Amino acid sequence: MTDTVRAQYEAFPYPERKPTDERKRLITGSPSLPVEMDHWLWGGARDWSQPLRALVAGGGTGDALIQLAQKLTDAGRPYDIIYLDLSLAARRIAEKRAGVRKLSGITFVTGSLLDAGDHAPFDYIDCCGVLHHLPDPQAGFNALANALKPDGGMGLMVYAPHGRSGVYPLQDAFNALLQDQPPEKQLKAAKRIFDRLPGAHPFKRNQRLVDHKGGDAGFYDLLLHSQDRPFTITALIEALHTSGLDYAGAPEVMLYDPTTLLDGESDLDPIADMQLAEDLRGTFKTHIAYARPKGQVIAPPLGRPDAVPHLRDMDASGLAAHVANGQGLTIDTAGTAFHYDIPADAAPLLQQVDGIRSIADIAHSQTNHAVWAKVEIALCGAGLMHYSRLLE
Repeated sequence: MTDTVRAQYEAFPYPERKPTDERKRLITGSPSLPVEMDHWLWGGARDWSQPLRALVAGGGTGDALIQLAQKLTDAGRPYDIIYLDLSLAARRIAEKRAGVRKLSGITFVTGSLLDAGDHAPFDYIDCCGVLHHLPDPQAGFNALANALKPDGGMGLMVYAPHGRSGVYPLQDAFNALLQDQPPEKQLKAAKRIFDRLPGAHPFKRNQRLVDHKGGDAGFYDLLLHSQDRPFTITALIEALHTSGLDYAGAPEVMLYDPTTLLDGESDLDPIADMQLAEDLRGTFKTHIAYARPKGQVIAPPLGRPDAVPHLRDMDASGLAAHVANGQGLTIDTAGTAFHYDIPADAAPLLQQVDGIRSIADIAHSQTNHAVWAKVEIALCGAGLMHYSRLLE
């Protein structure tokens, strides 16, 4: 990471967070939710009695770190997490957030993710919003891949081009005009210019871009970044393969299926199919993915009687009540609404999902297993249900 990028994050730690807010909320998201990690990386069958040794590479102000540590603490599971970032300002905020929550088991390190091997090996590596900011992103992929245990896995996020329409022309313009000024002056000048942009500018017409409205750090990171390279899903998978990793899945896997946009099935290979979906939908701002060492991908345990389901961001009783009306389920994500014909018979099954009961416990009969399969297609495809033995 260049000195220019380091200066940005010292001046504007990202994302903008107040440590005292930890007393009233926990920020959650993909990747690095333990049950989601288990679902995509370990077939929903990780032995969580064994400590999870994890690296948060480029941890920023600590969202992934705090989420992972708090979720494992709540579940009573042992862990050893290393936070690694070049920005001292960001590290201080992450440390304060962990302190407010009284989280232990965390080691804070100031340094580059390219040195991840100095702290290896890891069961799990989180790297969100960082690889696309490196002078050589592939060097970052390689360093992280080499720091994984043979049965480890990685959760990552990189920017995608289509949903960030309008961002890159503005980055180019602001960098050409302002790059020799300190970050604070760049921000003030860029905001004045931004207010004069025509309403027809692609950025102003892109309703999915909101980071610049959330504070100075968000504005700077989105529109003034000096080093920002987006990845298509094809380019992301190629980078993983080059580093010795295989793509293991995405939280909202249904978004990468183009079938609902076509007259029938495509005859393309799986990666080309995913790229087709990205190009046709045109709204992806990021790609969130899980990866494992080559040849080590374990499929999620869909339909397996011993798999234990967990609902994400939903109350089982509320979801069951909604499904009981017989009108199915509509899930809106990334600007697209997906409707699933889940029968009312699924309601009593959903009522039992508690992160402890298995499919065998919930769906006793063959008929119930057929109903459960429809639940699984909808909720697992949307990243709203995962299989894990975290609480077992």
